[in-house]
Amino acid sequence: MDLTETFQAVQSASRKLTLLSGQRINEILSAVADAAEAQTSFVLSENQKDLARMEKSDPKYDRLMLTAERIKGIADDIRNVVALPSPQGRILMKTTRPNGMQLTKISVPFGVIGIIYEARPNVSFDVFSLCLKSGNACVLKGGSDADYSNRAILKVIHSVLETYGVDTHIVELLPADREATTQLLHAVGYVDLLIPRGSGSLIQFVRQHATIPVIETGAGVCHTYFDEDGDREKGQQIINNAKTRRVSVCNALDCVIIHEKRLKDLPFLCELLPQSNVLIEADADAYQALKNHYPDKLLKPATADSFGTEFLSYTMAIKSVKNMPEALEHIYRYGSKHSECIVTENIKHADLFIQSVDAACVYTNVSTAFTDGGQFGLGAEIGISTQKLHARGPMGLEELNTYKWIIKGDGQIRK
Repeated sequence: MDLTETFQAVQSASRKLTLLSGQRINEILSAVADAAEAQTSFVLSENQKDLARMEKSDPKYDRLMLTAERIKGIADDIRNVVALPSPQGRILMKTTRPNGMQLTKISVPFGVIGIIYEARPNVSFDVFSLCLKSGNACVLKGGSDADYSNRAILKVIHSVLETYGVDTHIVELLPADREATTQLLHAVGYVDLLIPRGSGSLIQFVRQHATIPVIETGAGVCHTYFDEDGDREKGQQIINNAKTRRVSVCNALDCVIIHEKRLKDLPFLCELLPQSNVLIEADADAYQALKNHYPDKLLKPATADSFGTEFLSYTMAIKSVKNMPEALEHIYRYGSKHSECIVTENIKHADLFIQSVDAACVYTNVSTAFTDGGQFGLGAEIGISTQKLHARGPMGLEELNTYKWIIKGDGQIRK
């Protein structure tokens, strides 16, 4: 199947977005939020078709699953986007040159944004709301695991767009096959920016094969370092929350690093984890500290694969270190530049951690579960960038705009 006509239609629709006022965009998004809730039964029935094809033990099952509560949360996120100011047309810089030329740098949409994602049907709503608010059309390439869910969501969105007389090509869902992925990766001249959301292998594949600009998002190997001067009450709550709140998301905790002087506190730090059946893979010192204090069936020695793994499940590694430099080296070696945390009451240690750790989000005494566009006050998010070009961390509305220069004069010429 040749998708060129589809890409052309999306590109054409993106130019029409400039004619939509901010008020009209907000009306459409509000209507989509209302429709999402009104069509909950339909969306859930289609989601069940996807769920029936996946084993419940699959780490992606939780991401794939929609519930009435989750759909309400999605609708609320869309309404949060409505309440945010438009990122378009912001004056980023303004100056007058000695020859009288007036230069203004303003924010503008990219045009067409492509998203490749796996079993995350909520992304379909999130991406549409953020792209429309920021003035972009979008091309969605969901995984086959969530195809029924994604098509149901697009049906809801398109019905609202038709009601408002808006070209439905401003959001297109491609077929859920590999050929569609290949064509999207090479949609030069049609898609201005491509954002993959999913596993590390998906992101790596897109980065290696795309011939259009890519922003890397998603893969999170997240650490929490319990420092020599860490508060154990805070540590216990932070570790439990970061690990167990929702294991299938990229900000979930994968590895606890603990100073060897605090190994005696490790049983207390892990005390809440058995309630969620968290399997711990501990290095030799941590294993000995937990032995006879943590359920035998949930404790095993760490292997070479225990570190640097994004588990996306109720599994967590523990690494003991002699000092802060060793903790920083472990993060440098195994982290994915996503979210890293230190638990400490020592301000100098906290400042050193913040200064030294190379990650999009660096926390002091806060659960990494907060790495999220909604929690950062950005409304919904299109992804969490782990790279350094253009955007880093949760990507909200502002990150979906680039800029252009406006130059005004009165006949100036260059000698």
